[in-house]
Amino acid sequence: MNGTSHRAHRARPLAAALMLTAGAITAAVATTGSAHADTQVCDKFGSTTTPGKYVVQNNAWGTSSPQCVKQTGDGFQVTRADGSVPTNGAPKSYPSIFVGCHYTNCSPGTNLPKRISSIGSVPSQISYRYVSGAVFDAAYDIWLDPTPKKDGVNKTEIMIWLNKVGPIQPVGSNTGTTKIGGRTWQVWKGNNGSNDVISYVSPSTLTGLNFNVKDFVNGAVSAGLATPNWYLTSVQAGFEPWQNGTGLAVTQFHTTVN
Repeated sequence: MNGTSHRAHRARPLAAALMLTAGAITAAVATTGSAHADTQVCDKFGSTTTPGKYVVQNNAWGTSSPQCVKQTGDGFQVTRADGSVPTNGAPKSYPSIFVGCHYTNCSPGTNLPKRISSIGSVPSQISYRYVSGAVFDAAYDIWLDPTPKKDGVNKTEIMIWLNKVGPIQPVGSNTGTTKIGGRTWQVWKGNNGSNDVISYVSPSTLTGLNFNVKDFVNGAVSAGLATPNWYLTSVQAGFEPWQNGTGLAVTQFHTTVN
């Protein structure tokens, strides 16, 4: 089944995290959390921060081919995405921008992890730019855990697919539809061997979304995949490419945890 293991990229080995891609570093790379305008990152697990104190990560977890991302404002563009992987398996990577904590990498000044019951709202705005000639999904990731975890794999992952191109599908199976934030979403549920996954897939292509993340968190709670005593650990937006992907971009990302 397509995509059944594609969340395995969360469990990155320490040794792999210390390696560089074959493309090495083609421009100034920041992995220390300092903000640099238009910084390019080609380190396999390299990252840099943005003026808005978000983290842009390359996260080329599933490929040995070179991949690079360039941080542009509070967003990023995939500037190189060589190679391809079979569409009935995991994607190549998850280049993304996030707030919160991901594998001990926490965005500057974040108030995450935070107990779900203490969160009033999480307004978020995201804009995407797509390209032709690639097989990918545009995915917004929300991570939940029973503990205020800042490293490793969390217990539950919520995915919001704004777009998908090619013969790919989320983890698990289609369980029907639901309405969140005034939109209808296809709901997929499954487990990738590391964590539970609930995915909300738009039936039509969206280039952006202005919404309350808490609405989708509440959806996961209603589905029995979390409780109000659990913690929101990070909110992320990016792409999962299977084939190519150069030129894909998140042009805007703003998220506030109230």
